Amino acid sequence: MSTTNMATSSNYWEDLRKQARQLENELDLKLVSFSKLCTSFSNSNRDQQTRDSRSDSASSFQDNMLVAMTTELEHLLTNLTAVNDKMVGYTNTPGASSHNAALMHTLQRHRDILQDYTQEFHKTKSNFYSLREREDLLGSVHRDIESYKSSTGVNNRRTELFLKEHEHLRNSDSLIDNAISIAMATKENITFQRGVLKSVQTRVTTLANRFPTINSLIQKINLRKRRDSLILGGVIGVCTILLLLYTFH
Repeated sequence: MSTTNMATSSNYWEDLRKQARQLENELDLKLVSFSKLCTSFSNSNRDQQTRDSRSDSASSFQDNMLVAMTTELEHLLTNLTAVNDKMVGYTNTPGASSHNAALMHTLQRHRDILQDYTQEFHKTKSNFYSLREREDLLGSVHRDIESYKSSTGVNNRRTELFLKEHEHLRNSDSLIDNAISIAMATKENITFQRGVLKSVQTRVTTLANRFPTINSLIQKINLRKRRDSLILGGVIGVCTILLLLYTFH
């Protein structure tokens, strides 16, 4: 191989090494930022479950940040893989055989770094999505519990209203029973008084037949008795009607 070709080949190798080191430095910084972003995202989700104060806009912003950073890291890993492949191709060229041991050592170091960064990226990404899935599941369970508590509270309120209405109906039934009892007792008293008055009337009629002089007095007493009976019946009827109206209202 001529000196010019060797120099050109050496410059090509150095360019590949520079590209590899630059991509490795960018990946190192991006992976640190990616890990911090995943941690902050998980903490904000956990705070949301305890305080329920995280806004939809903040959640969407962090989601977009994670998607963008994941895409950027995948692109950097793809570029570093391509550079490593070019370095492998260079070590297989006939002109690089004299420096093959040193080249292979350098190549192996870059390949190890690529493998470490790839594993770290996939591990962080996998851990984050696993944690996010678990927190989403816990959040769903929490929302279901809150929904159940809310619906239970509504059902308890309805049950309480039904019980109050049932109590009102039972009190109304009790008042109606009392009014009927009073009416029955009043009827019994009136019947008893009617019997007493009829007995007195019978005796007075007997006396009137024996003493015609008292007949006119007896007639007057009968008229007054009828009038008193009508008045008493009217008062009792009005009282009964008023009592029933009060009971139903």
